[in-house]
Amino acid sequence: MNQKTALPTKIAKPAQRALSGAGITSLEQLTEMTKDEVMKLHGMGPKAMEQLCLALAEKDLYFAKK
Repeated sequence: MNQKTALPTKIAKPAQRALSGAGITSLEQLTEMTKDEVMKLHGMGPKAMEQLCLALAEKDLYFAKK
């Protein structure tokens, strides 16, 4: 069974709302998107993106390539 990894809780509230609004609730879902796609979500900023990259890397996961 594929266990979903929760998003980091330390990211800023606007970024959390952006991800939630896009239906993203796990790190695994981010692997289906490119960094550019995630950055286009209203509320996402560079610091939140950095935190997501670190969280993905810790689980040996990565954003999709273009």
